[in-house]
Amino acid sequence: MLRWLIGGGREPQGLAEKSPLQSIGEEQTQNPYTELLVLKAHHDIVRFLVQLDECRFASAGDDGIIVVWNAQTGEKLLELNGHTQKITALITFPSLEACEEKNQLILTASADRTVILWDCDTGRQVRKVSSFQSTVKCLIVLQRLDIWLSGGNDLCVWNQKLDLLCKTSHLSDTGISALIEIPKNCVVAAVGKELIIFQLVAPTEESVEWDILEIKRLLDHQDNILSMVNVNDVSFVTGSHVGEMIIWDILDWTVQACECNFWDPSPQLDTQQEIKLCQKPNDISIHHFTWDEENVFAAVGRGLYVYNLQMKRVIACQKSAHDSNVLHIAKLPNRQLISCSEDGSVRIWELREKQQLAADPVPTGFFNMWGFGRVNKQASQPVKKQQENAPPCSLELIGDLIGHSSSVEMFLYFEDHGLVTCSADHLIILWKNGERESGLRSLKLFQKLEENGDLYLDI
Repeated sequence: MLRWLIGGGREPQGLAEKSPLQSIGEEQTQNPYTELLVLKAHHDIVRFLVQLDECRFASAGDDGIIVVWNAQTGEKLLELNGHTQKITALITFPSLEACEEKNQLILTASADRTVILWDCDTGRQVRKVSSFQSTVKCLIVLQRLDIWLSGGNDLCVWNQKLDLLCKTSHLSDTGISALIEIPKNCVVAAVGKELIIFQLVAPTEESVEWDILEIKRLLDHQDNILSMVNVNDVSFVTGSHVGEMIIWDILDWTVQACECNFWDPSPQLDTQQEIKLCQKPNDISIHHFTWDEENVFAAVGRGLYVYNLQMKRVIACQKSAHDSNVLHIAKLPNRQLISCSEDGSVRIWELREKQQLAADPVPTGFFNMWGFGRVNKQASQPVKKQQENAPPCSLELIGDLIGHSSSVEMFLYFEDHGLVTCSADHLIILWKNGERESGLRSLKLFQKLEENGDLYLDI
């Protein structure tokens, strides 16, 4: 474990003049993360992080091991070994009713076609399933029904003891990329460019076995679905490889809104075709979503977009938020947003409202008599239209965290312990609030001096 102090931003090499990438100088007055801990335990890409409780988290990746850490000190608590290939999914799991001690459990899936249930307090394997016909790519727990689901080339339903209850037939060679729970005992599975609604049928007096029924297929996306999340009690959102974002009604599965034009929130007909032609397909892939009560935040290619649910339009954007694709975003308190990218950076943004400028008055008098006023008014209409279409908010860069040397896969935010990032450079970095940490060290020093009798106060 290494401890570094940091205090600066960066100037992207070779891009200082040509790139529209927003940069920030040495003085990052609004960035609290001025100190970091570098955690070393993995020897391959670290792709997954999951919070276990208020002071612990687990990490996993392509080396097949799971490590449990202390988020305050950066101490390595446990190393869980059992998989022989890379980890493909990681989630927390509710404590088993059969266990007297309510220990923290996690489920991990691997490319070795196994799923293991771990006890994160003891490090032991609780149970292991090895009966999969394909790699499990996603896991979801339905606590209300006391079951969990695994998604691969088929969809399987399991109980808490890891007994298989039922499964679908082979769905696709590409497999299920994402799963979410929706009302009416249903789940949504993203399979390629399709969304499949499945309903779970619990045992009854007439039938003692579980069943899973395919209810409907939604074919509105034109390309593979990369991201899917529940937004609120009435809708969920999906994003595709070609930049389509669709907001769905969570009850009847109809399209509430669709946004396919992220690259220009205030479109102009004469430049739109040019914009579409100059963008590569992978530049507009939607890799991740986050949300709050008012907005959906989308990671689209290298950019960040804020889509207002009520207005049904983009209200703020940073088209070049990073040098490479944005992989993960999270909404923080105080209208802040954090993003991480394939370029190895982690950036903090603040959503701010723009001040609307008053439109110029139409000339009158002598010029109006000759018709100049009328011409001027017509000429000003596109400007007014552009002002009306322009996003009313902006995303302003307030922090740039440079520590990783390769792609940052995801991160976790702890309100009391800072930010945790994982990367393709095999490292985990624990970013700390420098002012808070300095205060804690001073407090510990005074406590130690007082215990040793070395602290004397003049009365």
